[in-house]
Amino acid sequence: MTKTLTSGPIQLDPHRDVEALLAVLPPDIREAVREAGPLEDLIEVILDLGRVPTARFGQKGEVVLREREVTRDEIQYVVDRVGEFDADNRAGIERTLHRIAAIRNRRGDVVGLTCRVGRAVYGTVDIIRDLIESGKNVLLLGRPGVGKTTMLREAARILAEKKRVVIVDTSNEIGGDGDVPHPAIGRARRMQVPTPALQHEVMIEAVENHNPEVIIIDEIGRELEAMAARTIAERGVQLIATAHGNTLENLLLNPTLSDLVGGIESVTLSDEEARRRGTQKTVLERRAPPTFDILVEIQDRNRLVVHKDVAEAVDALLRGYPVQPELRYRDEEGRIHIQQLTPPTGMVRRDRKGPRRQDSWASVAPVPAAATTAAPENGGATEEEQALEAAGAQTHRRTPVHIYTYGVSQDRLMRAARRLDVPAVVVKDLGRAEAMVTLRSYYRKRQRPIVDAEARGLPIYVLRSNTMAQMERFLSDLFHLQEADDMEDVDLDDVVDITQKAIEAVLKGRHMVELPPAPAEVRRMQHEMAREAHLKSRSAGVEPYRRVIIYRD
Repeated sequence: MTKTLTSGPIQLDPHRDVEALLAVLPPDIREAVREAGPLEDLIEVILDLGRVPTARFGQKGEVVLREREVTRDEIQYVVDRVGEFDADNRAGIERTLHRIAAIRNRRGDVVGLTCRVGRAVYGTVDIIRDLIESGKNVLLLGRPGVGKTTMLREAARILAEKKRVVIVDTSNEIGGDGDVPHPAIGRARRMQVPTPALQHEVMIEAVENHNPEVIIIDEIGRELEAMAARTIAERGVQLIATAHGNTLENLLLNPTLSDLVGGIESVTLSDEEARRRGTQKTVLERRAPPTFDILVEIQDRNRLVVHKDVAEAVDALLRGYPVQPELRYRDEEGRIHIQQLTPPTGMVRRDRKGPRRQDSWASVAPVPAAATTAAPENGGATEEEQALEAAGAQTHRRTPVHIYTYGVSQDRLMRAARRLDVPAVVVKDLGRAEAMVTLRSYYRKRQRPIVDAEARGLPIYVLRSNTMAQMERFLSDLFHLQEADDMEDVDLDDVVDITQKAIEAVLKGRHMVELPPAPAEVRRMQHEMAREAHLKSRSAGVEPYRRVIIYRD
């Protein structure tokens, strides 16, 4: 699925915003910043007592502003021109979004300043606007500086056009410093927090006193705040919030904040239930419904991963099932692309300490669920797909198939899947299965799981025995693999034509194309053609199902 934006993020009056920050700096440092690089690319200015002043830019990185060290008088010059520092040593400039953070010595004197540029940017939330406007609770995760607060600010402005929105602004980063909030939050109301330790009390106060429909919270970081967020959610108020962390797994293993996604507890299963699940008797389970329905992992300003059902994702992680989140990214032309991430082949493992995946989603190359250009009306297929299909090539994207096993060795089945290089996923719950595989002896007895599978309309594959050969034959049938023909039956002209069309499809934007199984001599030729086109290729599977996959770096 592809969504096209009319324009990308728009920054409002960048020079005026930066000039307000430069005005509080000593004159010679101010001029040095202007000469060091473009102001629209400035991120922050750092002043430490006894060290040279530096500025950090997005493209140029850190730049030394002068060779003379910063003095106490220069630090005091800045302190006198900004607002009061609160309990977390942050101050601002009235009616701006800039943040000045202080470093103090043991006597409480300011000996260092980080003057961070705050900018009002429109368009950043377009990539998740449908989630924000869904009425569900949304949690944004990401490392510091990745753009969580900027996205939160615009979400408040958009929602305030139709709903009653209250912002709990602990450090004045969303609405800016001073009594009058920055116009970037639109019609949203802002409640300031006296000290960070009282944020949870202000959250409850906002609900009880001001009748909001939406509450916006920046940086939930304490257990009391997580408990307050659950209380708010249970009262029917939509929550949009941020928290530090990179992934859902990080949050799940954080004892302070894990309640935001339901929390974890150790449960002892009965012998029968443990056998049914195929696990140990003591397992980890989700303790409660998640406070947040949707979780967004912000990888960078234009790329993020979305878990649309947090409860389902947490349960899958704890039970060792693959998690299939959604990848959203904005290209250089401002268009938004939405893809379903495909998990790596094989089962996801877990141990007693918690969930773990074989690969990080950041490193797994996504297989597009749709081309990055709008598809024509011909069945939704792109020109490249039509050409490949006409040439007889198999263009299956090998999406994972969830298999419920009954009486079949799961270990052998997964080894067969790895040999054939197909994404078979064994599930313990019949309700999540897309196919069932069992043995002939079990099928004849018409036992309860088989009857249930038939009632659900699942395809049932029956094997004669628990052998690797039987399982490979089953998987080749399930994933539509065909045995490679002998060289005597191969038409080399057809092979060249199919391979060339696959290469053209990859060059035009397809992430990868999988060719039909072929003999070794044919595969060598296909590898050479891919190499001449400056593309990557690899062979996958075992004979007689071994085939070539052509892909981009």
